[in-house]
Order: sequence, then structure tokens, then C-alpha cells
Amino acid sequence: MLIDTTLREGAQTYGVTFDNSACRELIKTLATAGIEEIEAGWAGQKELGELLSWARGLVGNTALSVWARLKAVDIDLAAAAGADRLNIGVPVSDAHLGSRLGTTRDKLLLELRELIPLARNRGFGYVSIGLEDASRADMGFLLQVARRAAELGADRVRIADTVGIMDPSAMMELTTTLRNIFPAHIAVHCHDDFGMATANAVSALRAGADFADVSVLGIGERTGVSRLEEVASFMSLRSADKRYDLSAIRKACRMVEELADIAVPRNKPICGRDIFACESGLHVDGLLKAPALYEPFPPEAVGQTSSARRIEFGTKSGRSAVGAALKQLGRAGNPGNLSALTEAVRDAARDLGRPLTKHEVADALGA
Repeated sequence: MLIDTTLREGAQTYGVTFDNSACRELIKTLATAGIEEIEAGWAGQKELGELLSWARGLVGNTALSVWARLKAVDIDLAAAAGADRLNIGVPVSDAHLGSRLGTTRDKLLLELRELIPLARNRGFGYVSIGLEDASRADMGFLLQVARRAAELGADRVRIADTVGIMDPSAMMELTTTLRNIFPAHIAVHCHDDFGMATANAVSALRAGADFADVSVLGIGERTGVSRLEEVASFMSLRSADKRYDLSAIRKACRMVEELADIAVPRNKPICGRDIFACESGLHVDGLLKAPALYEPFPPEAVGQTSSARRIEFGTKSGRSAVGAALKQLGRAGNPGNLSALTEAVRDAARDLGRPLTKHEVADALGA
């Protein structure tokens, strides 16, 4: 299951601000996509209560959660905002405890003993404990915090690879270790500093995690976190889990691309504009015979149309592509002139420094 944190983690992206209208549109789209939980913001955020009140009747079974610090004031603010679930951030590395919070392990455990019951008292039926900087924490203390959270009735612990230093094997090992000692839900929050976020999220889910944090286009602090479109598509298309509407997720990608002014690379997995475009001769030959030879999924599977599948003509074009172009132009090529026409197409593209337009292809073929 997925926790979309675009409106919390994603909103922390450098230079990005979502106004109330943008938040509403994203919540509607994410709920339509079938996301199980939306982390809609943080305790004390302006207009958060109004946003949650508006969203409650529109999101169906999607839970609305709020992030909070391990502080009574944040728990009170989150309760006043009317969140369904509370996600409490709990640093577990000595570096964060000492350098950032100026506290100790013992004091942290005491605060947990006080504040988890407080959250229950404030009406939260679901309380999640985020193990911040888990990847750099002392394993013994991390497990001690998880056991304390279990004793106090926490519904979930969330492993946070805060600086993105884990790899899939390490994530699977940590998830399995926690799975063996924590009786309720386990989630992961994977940062992408080494490009491992999506792989780490999928690995954790396969190792027994119940939830993975994601954001649209992976936006978030620094290089961001696991990408919603990648994790959801992998689950849907490779794990036979059909719960997510990939067309709605693609719509969310376009929204965030515009709202956050992020240039999505044309070869970006799932949502790049050119991921179904092909020029090289060997691949074009295969695609013309059977698209599945060189495609892991068809365009329609990820919310695109069949027109996204494009055969372009350039310096790498082969005889199969040129032969297909001749048929479209109503001309029959023969083995003798097909090679010469292929070279003509390549030369024209080389002179222009780019693939040819349809009209330029026709000119090169003498049509």
C-alpha cells in the first residue's frame, strides 16, 4: 500500500509552494488513483484543518494523515485539524538526538511513553511512529524504540532512510528484522540521494512492509523520495496488483510538473514523453513485428495513447523502418534501392542533427 506524501515531503522541495487550490486538485486526483493514504501536511500548517474538512467527503476510503514532531503541541494541532491518522517523527540516530534535538536516548523513550497515549487521548485511532535517520541509527536502539512503540500500541512504525544511503538488500534486511519484532504495520520512507529510492521501496514491500511513502515525480528534500508513478506502475504491471489507476497518476504527474515548475526528462520512466519513441534499426524492426519485443508495457497501460508509440527516422534508422515508410507513402521498395534510400534518410538526419519530420522523410525518399 502507498502513502503519498507530495503535500508534506514534496512541499519541502526547494522553491516549491502548493496553494490551497493545488492541494485540493492533488488530493482529488490521488484519491481517484486509489492511493490508500495521503499525508496532507504537517501539524500547524496554515489552512490545514479547512483542507482536511473539505477533503473528507471526497476521498472515499483514502486515509488523511498529518505529520507531527514528537511534541504535545503538535499532537494537539494535528487533532484540531481533524486528521484521520497521526505520523509522529521520532529521530533514532545519535547524531539527530544529540546535534539536532539536544536530547538523549532515555529521554526519547520517556517522551514516547507520554505522547503516544496523548495521541490516543486526542482521538487518533491510528498512530504511526516514524523512525527518522534509521539507516544511521544504532540497531539495538532502533529495535528498542520499535518495541517501545509496540508496547504503547502504535499502529505503525515507518523506517526513514533520511539521507538515502541504503540499497535494496540492506532495506530488505532491515524490514525483515523489524517485521520479526513489530506486530503491527511497517512502512518505509526512502530518499533518493543515490538513486535507490524506488528500488528500496519495492524491496521493502517485497520483504513484508505494509506501506511505502511516495511522492508525485519523487519531489521532496534534496533529490526527493520514491516516485509514485514508478512504484505504483511496478506494482500494477509487474506484481499484478491492479488497485491503482495509472491514468490518474499520470494526470498527477502533469499537474506537479506544472505546479512545481519541474522539467520532466523526455526519457523519464513512466511519464517521459519519448519513452515509446524509437529510432535504432534493430529495435524498430522488432517493434514493427511485435511491440512487446522491446516494450515492458504498452502506452495504454500507463495512461498514454497508442500515438505515444513513435518510430522516428534519423541517423540510426534501418531498412525495416524505411520499408514501412515507403508502404505508408504508397511506394513499394525493392532490396536494391532500399539500402540507398535508407542511407538517404540517415544523411538527411545527419545534416539536420535531429530525427526527420514526416515531410522531411518523404523528401528524402523522393516521394
